[in-house]
Amino acid sequence: MDEITIKGLAFEPYISREEIAKQIERVAAEIRRDCVSECPIFVCVLNGAFIFAADLYRAINMPKSEITFIRYKSYEGTHSSGTVKRIMGLVEDITDREVIVIEDIVDTGYTAVELRKMLAERKPKSVKMASLLFKPDSLKVGNPPEYVAFEIQPKFILGYGLDLDELARGLSDIYVLKKED
Repeated sequence: MDEITIKGLAFEPYISREEIAKQIERVAAEIRRDCVSECPIFVCVLNGAFIFAADLYRAINMPKSEITFIRYKSYEGTHSSGTVKRIMGLVEDITDREVIVIEDIVDTGYTAVELRKMLAERKPKSVKMASLLFKPDSLKVGNPPEYVAFEIQPKFILGYGLDLDELARGLSDIYVLKKED
């Protein structure tokens, strides 16, 4: 993993694809252990979580589960905007179903709170959240996700689905914004 530059900003290696794969296996095992429903539904939050969701969903390996996609947006550039915009909503019936939301990152908590509220209105059996990354020091509202691959400091990161203005999502590793000396 070498340093990269995106939009004039330098990023250095932070979490390798091997570390990511190891933690995905751990989180998948936790979800399999806790999931009691015959047909849970996994809700991937686009765009950032699509790579994590694909790898996690395969690792969970529950043949009678479903996966669907929604899209919310709260970031502008390298900062959370503090507001959550719904771009694409849920169309499936989740009444009395176990729902596991798959997020790329829980930062301030605003998106997670909005998602949980929206899903609760549809009367699921339960709603749990699985997040690739969680920034506990940045959480302003809501609760931590039930399943977390990595807890990280409040730094700007990208790669493995996470972006800077839609760039760098396809990187296999996660990079962190390099501090200027």
